[in-house]
Amino acid sequence: MSRSDVTLREAQVGAARRLAERPELRDQAGRDAEYLLLWALGLPRTELFARPERVLAEEELARVEAAIARRLMLEPVQYITGVQEFHGLEFRVTSATLIPRPETELLVDALLERIPVGKEVRIVDIGTGSGAIAVALAVKLPLAHVVALDLSEAALEVARQNALAHSVSERVELLRSDLLNGVGEALFDVIVSNPPYIPGGDRVTLHPQVRDFEPRTALFAGNDGLDVYQRLVPQAWARLRPGGLLAMEMGFGQAEALRAMLQGWDGVEVLVDLQGIERVVVATRL
Repeated sequence: MSRSDVTLREAQVGAARRLAERPELRDQAGRDAEYLLLWALGLPRTELFARPERVLAEEELARVEAAIARRLMLEPVQYITGVQEFHGLEFRVTSATLIPRPETELLVDALLERIPVGKEVRIVDIGTGSGAIAVALAVKLPLAHVVALDLSEAALEVARQNALAHSVSERVELLRSDLLNGVGEALFDVIVSNPPYIPGGDRVTLHPQVRDFEPRTALFAGNDGLDVYQRLVPQAWARLRPGGLLAMEMGFGQAEALRAMLQGWDGVEVLVDLQGIERVVVATRL
């Protein structure tokens, strides 16, 4: 194995400097450089402090350079490494799936607070993507059966791998479906969804790592971002048992519109995320 003349510390500093030259990456350049360096080399973080002068092999340096080159093209770190943490669990992600966000954990928390651990429940997750919501709920609720729906076969394959990785594949059923159209006359105790909710006109305002890399069908929903909710809410009413829960993530400024759509539902509650944004709505079917 031939050696380069670049040390571990030099590789880290050089990567951070190159990333910081891109304005879109400047704020997280140091963090991204460290994370991608350690990922590319398969090293624990302690190695940076214990052996900063270790000289990299040429093959090691090439792996680091390839990862940094992808990040310089603004590809999200999660797509480069193929993993993202969500609700204390590690999930595989690809360009076919939305990257799970910390704010979506509020959606899972809202249901975990309302569903007893020892209760048998049938849950359906609409637009499952990587399966993060469905798998997290199945892990935390050992008596739950979860049906995970998505239009994308590629996303469903990623969700299938994540269900297997967390040993819940026997309780997570994956179906290709446009919203609830594919479940027939089945009734559920809980319907949960993080649907696309970004207005189409906001596309130009998004960070390019979101706009140019994450699947458009998982991001945008018409001129006002409400197209999916307008279809989803009446379908959810038809497929929920009386007393069943509907929980949905929403975007900034959409709470009032969703309250209006949920007239006739009981216990409509809007939950605020850590940034003070109204992020989740929960309602009960009468």
